[in-house]
Order: sequence, then structure tokens, then C-alpha cells
Amino acid sequence: MNRLGRGYFLLADIYCIRRVACICTAVAGMALVTVASGAQAESDVMQGRMITSLAVAVDPVTHKVYAVNEDADTVSVTNERTGSTKAVKVGSKPIAIAINRKTNKIYVANTGDNSISVIDGKLDAAIAVVQCLAEPYVLAVNEATNTVYVTNTTTNAYSDILTVIDGATNTMHTLTAGAADGIVIDPRSNTVFLMSYEDANLRILDGATGAVRKVAIGPHLWGMTLDRATNTLYLAHTGTADLVAMNEKTHAVRAIPVGSIPCAIAVNPAAHRIYVVNYGDETVSVIDAAKGKAIATLPVGQHPQAIAVDSKHNRIYVANVHSDSVTVVDGATNTVVGNYHAGRDPYALAVDPTANHIYAANYGEPSVTAIDVSRAAVSK
Repeated sequence: MNRLGRGYFLLADIYCIRRVACICTAVAGMALVTVASGAQAESDVMQGRMITSLAVAVDPVTHKVYAVNEDADTVSVTNERTGSTKAVKVGSKPIAIAINRKTNKIYVANTGDNSISVIDGKLDAAIAVVQCLAEPYVLAVNEATNTVYVTNTTTNAYSDILTVIDGATNTMHTLTAGAADGIVIDPRSNTVFLMSYEDANLRILDGATGAVRKVAIGPHLWGMTLDRATNTLYLAHTGTADLVAMNEKTHAVRAIPVGSIPCAIAVNPAAHRIYVVNYGDETVSVIDAAKGKAIATLPVGQHPQAIAVDSKHNRIYVANVHSDSVTVVDGATNTVVGNYHAGRDPYALAVDPTANHIYAANYGEPSVTAIDVSRAAVSK
């Protein structure tokens, strides 16, 4: 696999997902086609920045929304109850956010200065900085142990180092757990799942002992989520166009066929449905969790990349990078309701069911868009 700068990938079958929020895709086998034109296309390819699906997050306890603004080195904090918004200064080039709802602390990964900013959710202010040994990429919180896990990158690759932060003291140590660009935590068992696109093995970290074991899944994994109700970890296998389901306890693995280049997954535990965004054919696969198979395939917008589920209202939202839109799916009928306009190139989503809002992080302007989903969506 060729790497064109950090965060941008030219894969063996010629498509990319991460940099510039999906600026190219596979066409006619081996033809590389960019969606921009002329000098702008070249500039985007060489200068695009790293992005993650964790660029925006909602705390359902405080009803505050946190979104990165990489250019300003800030995190915007929106209080949904009052409608006020505040910019909190963090480190350089923030790209990802994780929330500890129990302690009301928000953790921000800053790639520009290799740091994690800690925001006090009550004060809406940064109260601490934790330095990493390499660039942080994604992070996740184990609320049961008050521990933050951070994956790291180096100039040309993902680092084998995993940064582990004690939330009580803001001190850190590192583990050599293998390169990772995705983290999912099960706090019930103190287990940390680490996924890497470039590794055929899922790594399973014991949070108590630091021991790591591997489960063979297959290369080219992208997107991971846990259905706690069924103790099933789901992974998007882009190379085989499958959703891989792994039993968390037995580690038994089975494959569920979905669409082309699955890249994001969300679970609606109330409806026992799994939703898979298929970047390659611009669809969403609806999976019946009990039956373990797709029951519907729905068309969405151009280059879909992120997904969020509102289980309270049984609505599914898909961010379409090149349509500048968010598609709405009715989970009860498995039909596309319509679309909401987002900012330019939306690549991450967060939802607050109580406030009837979704939030899209955008590669272009504005950096975050608040969408009122109580108003009707626009049909295609």
C-alpha cells in the first residue's frame, strides 16, 4: 500500500477514505478519479489533513455538544439548553473527542503538538494537558476505570504505542499494543479492542493486566462498534465487502455480506438492527442482528462516510461527504425519508435525541453544523 502523507491512503484497489474526507474513489477497476479538478485536486491530495469520525460528540447527560475546529485550535462547546456557544482553546490541530460522562471531563486529541487537552465540562475550560510520545489519532474512555486510551501515529505510519491516561491524575503511561487506528471499549469486562486497517488481526487488550491477544479477522478493516446487548463486536471489512461479527466471549467470527467498501457501522440496540455505510456503492445495508443477514439496502448520497443512530425516534443519519448532506432513514420502515443540508464535506456525526438535533463535523465551512431534525427533511 502506498502512503501519500499521513492520513491519506492510496489502496491496492485504488480508493481512499481518510484524507480530505474521501476525495477519490475506485472507478473502472484501476482508474483513479479525483472529485476536485485541476490544481485544487493536486493541492488537496498533497495537503489534506487527518480526520476522524470522533470530530464531534454529544454528552446526553449535560446536553452539551463538542466539536473540533482544527484551524482555530479550539473546541466549540454548545449548550443545547441555553443555545449558547463557547470556543475553548486547546492544543494545536485538534481532531478527535471523547467524553467521560461520569466525571464530566472531555478529552481532545491534538495532532499538532502531540497532546491531549482535558476540558472540564462544568467550567467549559481546558484544565490540563497530557503529552503523548507521538501524534494522537483516536481516543476512547473507559468510564468504569476512569481511563483514557489513545492511539498514536508517527510521521509515516501508525505507532505501536498506545497512550493510557489515568483520568483521576492526568498522568500517562504507554503500552506496546500494536498499531491501531480504531478503539472500542467494553467497560463491563475492562476490555479494549484495537483495530488497524493495515493489520489482519484484531488485538484485544486486557485493561487490568495489559496483556494483548490477537484474533485473525482479515486485512483492510475500517470501522468498528460493539453491540453490548448481544456481546457482538462488528467490524467493516472493506476488502471482502463484509460485516464481520465477532462474539466477544468466544471470539467466534462470521461474515455478513454487505455493500462495496463498508466504512462505518452503527447499532440500534432497541430495534436489534445494525447499519453499515457502504462508501463504494453509496448505500446503507440494514442488518437484522438476530438473523445475521442484510434485510435492506438503501441508497444515500455521494461518498457516505459517517453514521449515527437515534434509537429513541428510530432514525438513522448518514453523512454524505460529496453531497454536503445528511440522509435520514426511517428505521421502522427501512426507507429513506430525505436529506438535510450540512456544511461542506460532512465527515462525522453526533446525535442528541432529546434535543431533536444532529451535529455534523465538516471538512469545509462551517466546522460544525447543527441540524434541527424536527423540521421535515428535503426529498431527493
